Amino acid sequence: MKNIVLLGSTGSIGKNVLEVARKYPDKFKIIAIASNENISILAEQAREFRPSVTVVKNADCYKDLVSEVGGISNVTAGEEEMACLAEHPSADIIFIAISGIAALNPLIRAIKQGKTIALASKEPIVSAGRIISALVKKYGAKIIPVDSEHSALNECLYGRNIADVRKFYITGSGGSLRTRKKEELENISLDEVLAHPKWDMGKKITVDSATMMNKGLEVIEAKWLFDIAAEKIDVVIHPEAIIHSMVEFLDGTIQASLFYPDMKFPILKALSYPEIFESSFSRVDFVSIGKMTFHEPDRKMFPALDMAFNALNIGGTMPAVLNSANEASVKLFLEGKIKFNEIIKKIQEVMGKHTVIAEPLLGDIMNAEKWAFREVLENC
Repeated sequence: MKNIVLLGSTGSIGKNVLEVARKYPDKFKIIAIASNENISILAEQAREFRPSVTVVKNADCYKDLVSEVGGISNVTAGEEEMACLAEHPSADIIFIAISGIAALNPLIRAIKQGKTIALASKEPIVSAGRIISALVKKYGAKIIPVDSEHSALNECLYGRNIADVRKFYITGSGGSLRTRKKEELENISLDEVLAHPKWDMGKKITVDSATMMNKGLEVIEAKWLFDIAAEKIDVVIHPEAIIHSMVEFLDGTIQASLFYPDMKFPILKALSYPEIFESSFSRVDFVSIGKMTFHEPDRKMFPALDMAFNALNIGGTMPAVLNSANEASVKLFLEGKIKFNEIIKKIQEVMGKHTVIAEPLLGDIMNAEKWAFREVLENC
């Protein structure tokens, strides 16, 4: 039985984690859950899973949550209390499903406790990959990626030597706009952007998929998670979304990880690692699929991919600025304050203004993130 602390329990990934835990009650025990402010769902989860601790980040929601589950779980509130859960002494796995840069603090706390971390949030690795990699080595922590692409890479590399790798291929479905023409993007609606053809995800990551920034962030994440050079990472569009990543080795052989596009697969892999548990999730039916296709991403129509490679090559604080400016720009788009095409323009503007710190400390990275986020919002 593994004890799980789940940060971000009311989001898309968090709900899937609990669905997996529900199917394996003899394997996983949810001992703590946390959410930003969605107390109706959080209270429902607490009543079902009866964690020892339930945390709401928004302290204004504390009294309401206590009235809902105070007799079932120890209720606390605040950003610090949520981050402290990452240090829970009884946790076998800290599952971080918090969206965006807010995941950085609990991630570092978990690492410093030498924890095993199931990480669904790519943003902390993008912003502070060099520092996080060093901390993981120093404290003996383990990060198991939950992103479907990095979960697939992890599987392909199991028992292999990274020095034997010639190339990583990160696949992408192409997102909701892959069949659109460039001129259509100017007035594309939010509903159209959020209508992903393959994945049921949160709004922010679905927008990132549409701009292809998601693939760019995944490239940066892969570089730090697997300690591989950027020039050994490539992106391939695979509309069927069955192959999630591939690894080509020096001898010319390629290993791929295939599964039905459902986040419960990488979640189960992260929770059960290094074991394999039988699942009842949807399986790949090759006959019904018929064929699998691949093509190059359209980098002119979707420049976010090259922007991410550029930020990675510049290094220092630039990936953090890319990451935070993207988060702020997507926020504005979701709020209806800017058009879809303005997302990339705003990120480019902020990156162009930034003075890079080549070898930043953690405080420098956090300051760069705050500056970039503020810069986007103030120039809306």
